[in-house]
Amino acid sequence: MIEAVDLVKEYPTHSGSQLVLDRINFRVGRGEKLAVLGRNGAGKSTLIKLLGGVEEPTAGAVRRNMSLSWPLGFEGGFHPFLTGYDNVKFLARIYNQPLQRLLDFTEDFAELGKAMHMPLETYSTGMRARLAFGLSLGIDFDCYLIDEVILAGDQRFHRKCREALFETRGDKAMILASHAMDIVREYCTHALVLKEGRGKVFTDIETAIAIYMAL
Repeated sequence: MIEAVDLVKEYPTHSGSQLVLDRINFRVGRGEKLAVLGRNGAGKSTLIKLLGGVEEPTAGAVRRNMSLSWPLGFEGGFHPFLTGYDNVKFLARIYNQPLQRLLDFTEDFAELGKAMHMPLETYSTGMRARLAFGLSLGIDFDCYLIDEVILAGDQRFHRKCREALFETRGDKAMILASHAMDIVREYCTHALVLKEGRGKVFTDIETAIAIYMAL
């Protein structure tokens, strides 16, 4: 189970602290899929970063009793001066993964060809996203964190990502920050609606969507 317990996140500003998340609570069990809904600036991406350990909460805790991915497509762990291949090698060692298997999967999914042997600083934004997404899916986590920004791109790659996530890994738990109501309706079991830093969980997806659309 992944559990958020009274999560609070504040950021310092010139005019004082900005409260982004205020005592957020929810649970996600094995195979469950939680949608995180909210308008831009509601704190969705911040919550995903806290869950993935990219940032630390100001207060509260994230309890992880099953393996949890970093936010899919997140590039913060990459070294720009290393090649794509060397970044895969680095993460394979950190997560104790067979290098050749992870490399083969990433190369096949990202479709970067010879660029895998070039430094990441030469990559376009799209190439970095493909590498990051392929690496994320190359490791078998119990729960995947998904920020919809990584679902952007050309339609063919978008479809490939959607199939890899929701069909191939349909038995996995997911926490999905999204504006795509078709995905929320089709795949999610419950939803967290965020507004002005506060959040409430709904087990009725249509009720959650209606409240979100009215924000």
